[in-house]
Amino acid sequence: MPGTRRQVYAVCASLTALPGMTSVLAGLVLALTTLHSAHAQGVADFYRGKNVTVAIAFSPGGGYDLYARTLARHMGKYIPGNPNLVPQNMPGAGGLRVAQFYAQAAPKDGLSFGTFTRMAGIAPLFDPTQTYDSSKLTWLGAITDSVSICITWHTSPVKTWKDFLEKPVTLGGTGPSGELDIFTNLYKNVFGANIKLVSGYPGTAEIMLAMERGELDGVCGIDWTSIKAQRQRWIQNKQINVIAQAAFHKDPDLPDVPLIMELTKDPEKLQILKLFVSAHEFARPYAAPPGIPTDRAAALIAAFDATMKDTGFLAETAKHQMEVAPVSGKRLADMLADLYTTPEAILAKARAAISR
Repeated sequence: MPGTRRQVYAVCASLTALPGMTSVLAGLVLALTTLHSAHAQGVADFYRGKNVTVAIAFSPGGGYDLYARTLARHMGKYIPGNPNLVPQNMPGAGGLRVAQFYAQAAPKDGLSFGTFTRMAGIAPLFDPTQTYDSSKLTWLGAITDSVSICITWHTSPVKTWKDFLEKPVTLGGTGPSGELDIFTNLYKNVFGANIKLVSGYPGTAEIMLAMERGELDGVCGIDWTSIKAQRQRWIQNKQINVIAQAAFHKDPDLPDVPLIMELTKDPEKLQILKLFVSAHEFARPYAAPPGIPTDRAAALIAAFDATMKDTGFLAETAKHQMEVAPVSGKRLADMLADLYTTPEAILAKARAAISR
């Protein structure tokens, strides 16, 4: 609608030079403006007095939960009609349950959007059990891109990358298609690390507690932003060893921690690593089901974008040391369209790299 309106205005401007057209065009512009206002009012009427569910694919207390609840406190005022945003935890399937539900069974009415593992975008490419098409979801955007890290508890004998390759280590995960399991298996199979993966934890909050209790040595694939926001004391008290970081560029906080892309020169391994590291552009992603009415989809996308600039939202995230570096929904959709063209030969090797 907005693009069409701009095109009509441009045509109108070019026609004003023709004799007798000024009054006709003035009426056309007025009619178009009225139509746009009615269109916007229709979205407001739909959302007014309603609840919009913000689905969270992890248990309470983790990083995804923290970001989603913070977003929900600020985004409603930017959706026409100012609906009430209601967070709802839907953990399961390694953080993929919400994406699966949205793609296959959720109502397409615009009354729900949610967040899930950043791996949800590429999971159907390497996991044959994930039969949904993530490129068809209605992508609102991501609150930030990210750096995921591999860490161990300070009492673990594994304290460096060299130790990681030479000594046995027990790490926690959430499920076969979850990012923690995927990156753990990636470290194990690409680099030959001696890892025992204990999977099935509901979320990162439970894994971090297990580390503190001595049940696990550590975790791979967790966001550095989650550690800063939820376990700042770990950093201050030097209670963790940061072994490696998965990203294309180092986090400024971690200048001496190696990037996994720097730890091999094997071209085939680098292709595999690139596929999974690209998922970090989808950190803290938000999407709605496919096929929702275009006016409601546009309203949700615009509201998400506006919230990323909202002073209250930014103040709250800064207070809790939550990183905000938004990635637009269009960029996410475009990246997925590109990733879906990855040759099958590379995808087959990627699948093998994350198998247990």
